[in-house]
Amino acid sequence: MTDTASERIRIEASAQRCLEIALDFERYPEWAKDVKAAKVIEVDSEGRGAQVEFRAAALGKSVRYTLEYDYSALPAEFSWHFVEGDLLRRLDGSYRFEADPDTDASPSTRVHYDLAVEVAVPLPGLVKRRAASLIMGTALKELKKHIESVA
Repeated sequence: MTDTASERIRIEASAQRCLEIALDFERYPEWAKDVKAAKVIEVDSEGRGAQVEFRAAALGKSVRYTLEYDYSALPAEFSWHFVEGDLLRRLDGSYRFEADPDTDASPSTRVHYDLAVEVAVPLPGLVKRRAASLIMGTALKELKKHIESVA
């Protein structure tokens, strides 16, 4: 069964800067604590990661998976879908970037993160939902911290 979750966070940086950081997949291990390795294995015609292989810590194990990215909604959004991996059947999602109109000073952005996860091992629904929320919450907080520290 697929579990879905959505979260958003406000980041003190421009939407363009947030997008640039989110698209720099090979640097994810520098700031996303659960991502142990990220390797672009295929690029699109503009040099962006079309397929990216990740190794991450999840469920007390090392998990490997490959995602394929869709940039058709740039610069406002990009999405991905699961290609293959271990311990997962699905890991589809998107990042959406909206300039925050409520700020007068420095630019800020509302970043929306949607995720659909299906694990290949049987887990109680509550555990899967909590894991999806934890993944998202941690990812957004770490993205915010990284972007604001380099902005």
